Amino acid sequence: MIGHNSFIESTKEKDERLEALKQLYPEIFSDGKINLDAFKDLTGTSDLPEGQDKTPGYYGLYWPGKRAAKQLARKEAEGTLEPVAGDGVNEDTTHNIYIEGDNLEVLRILKQSYKGRVKMIYIDPPYNTGNDFVYPDDFKMPVEEYLKMTGQADESGKMLVSNSKTNGAFHTNWLNMMYPRLQLARECLTEDGVIFISIDDNEQANLKLLCDDVFGEENFITCLVWEKKKKGAFLSKHYINMKEYILVYVKDSDIFNGLVGEINTNTETYPCIKTTNARGIRIIKKGTISKNREKNYIIKAGTRISSGNMELIYLDDLVIENSILQKDVRVDSNWIYGQDALDGFAEKNLLYITQDNYIRRIVDEDRTKMLKDLLTRVGADGESLNYFKYDINLNNGGWGTNEDANDELHTLLGAQYVFDFSKPSRLITKLIQTIDDKNALVMDFFAGSSTIAHAVMQLNSCDGGRRKYINVQMPSEVERNEYATKAGYKNICEIGKERIRRAGIKILEEVKENKDLFSKDNPLDIGFKVFRLQKSNFEKYTPVEGQTEESKNMLFQELENNLIPLVNGWKPENVLTEIILRQGFALDCTKEKLDSFKKNTIWKITDANDAVSKKIKLYVCLDNVINEETIKALTLGDDEKFICLDSAIDDSSYAKLSDKGRIETI
Repeated sequence: MIGHNSFIESTKEKDERLEALKQLYPEIFSDGKINLDAFKDLTGTSDLPEGQDKTPGYYGLYWPGKRAAKQLARKEAEGTLEPVAGDGVNEDTTHNIYIEGDNLEVLRILKQSYKGRVKMIYIDPPYNTGNDFVYPDDFKMPVEEYLKMTGQADESGKMLVSNSKTNGAFHTNWLNMMYPRLQLARECLTEDGVIFISIDDNEQANLKLLCDDVFGEENFITCLVWEKKKKGAFLSKHYINMKEYILVYVKDSDIFNGLVGEINTNTETYPCIKTTNARGIRIIKKGTISKNREKNYIIKAGTRISSGNMELIYLDDLVIENSILQKDVRVDSNWIYGQDALDGFAEKNLLYITQDNYIRRIVDEDRTKMLKDLLTRVGADGESLNYFKYDINLNNGGWGTNEDANDELHTLLGAQYVFDFSKPSRLITKLIQTIDDKNALVMDFFAGSSTIAHAVMQLNSCDGGRRKYINVQMPSEVERNEYATKAGYKNICEIGKERIRRAGIKILEEVKENKDLFSKDNPLDIGFKVFRLQKSNFEKYTPVEGQTEESKNMLFQELENNLIPLVNGWKPENVLTEIILRQGFALDCTKEKLDSFKKNTIWKITDANDAVSKKIKLYVCLDNVINEETIKALTLGDDEKFICLDSAIDDSSYAKLSDKGRIETI
């Protein structure tokens, strides 16, 4: 018997470990079982040559190159982000971030700093219609060179139609692009985080299977259907397309709180009996109010009260005096609530006997209803608004259309059709509302015209939220769009940033009257900081294939003799940003120049989210020499670290700094 119990406990522990493993690494599970080949790929122990795929004996989505696509997500970042001062708005105070660069490399860079921080991700990736180019996955290769190599641009750099459906690798190219980006996106999500992915019929089926692989099939929430048009296009001879999809996945469905569709704040009454529930006996406590016309009456024990299929039987005399129940009474019926719940309602005077002598409860707290999976153009209230109107019932007013998105950009930028296929901010604003978190960090790494930034600012202006966003967008040229070039825009990033600037001004004007939500000391954040993807500031040595051991040793010695392992022409502000990222700090961290140090420039770095960073503080000095006075004045606590150039201190200074606390050198 003891052995049997031990076996049960062992099996239970095994199941719990498998569930934990599934949450950490959903990609190694296929149809509920561990895929050993995927596990070997994850741990780097596969006996297959790098990039070579083995046809799996497991259920799931397979395509040539899948293994190589997985490896791209695990590849170390080779670039960094440099601040672009003066390109943003309110750069010293804002917590919003705009990043220019290929999103795969940017996600690799952000992985350490933003792991487990992002509450919501929304992306509107290329739909693979035959007119989209596929993003480069090799940061070493400039974007222009990549587009030429893949046939997406001619020798002069002019964009061509790319990844056409006649291409034998049509789906493969798209899947190779999406897979590593989604893997990295999952790492950024909080444990209760959610990702929304817009898609159409071209790749919806493949994307569903792809996300099952990356996030785990059990973390699929729903496939929302968005009615995107007022009128369909009549170009297709087979059907008229009126919809798009939004796939919704979460990091952990057991923790996720659901998608809020409506918050009901009206006082209502609910029945306490439901005919489909199990039969049972409950006690209605004395003191309960009766709303019967008669203020004084008695119902004898054994009396059956019925209406249709609903009934209850009073097992004791029901005695009402002055509309108050005089003693406890037992009632046999099909109860919705347990005894504890009924007692709680009674104590708060939220339980009453109806005019027909049934039992009901008063509901005055906020009630949440989940989101419907149909995002219709016309709302439940019969309205189809072309602008955002704040409403705690997301079913009202409709969800916006493509036409609304075009009109919105036209109004903001003063020019029509400067960006193709943008989403209405109304749609995205409502999606952000569904997660019901006023402090959420929201990310979009296919940012396009910056609808997500517009939506975050708009929603914050309506409910006083402190949400913030990260936008990532490749600065792709817009020369194929004559309207954009005529308006003076050279690339998509210029359109997105200008949209944020103008939307911020417009929203700020609209919110002036709402003094309860914002003030001079508590302003609405309409700003953003701009960062641009660049190669690392740190020199990196990579051995060349066929290189002799002697030449390798010579190069290593040369690197070791290089007192400052930074690229020529490095700038302190750029190196400081790279250090911040490498140390796991967010891009909106606080950077304070300490005036108390007179002989050196010392920066104190504190994270905007202490809960994630574990309240560590960083002190950075990039001066060529650390003054003795600075060393004496510097004090470090257990949660503090000092970083400086290795060449800036000698052995004696290093020993003194080490005595004061944690120190790292470059």
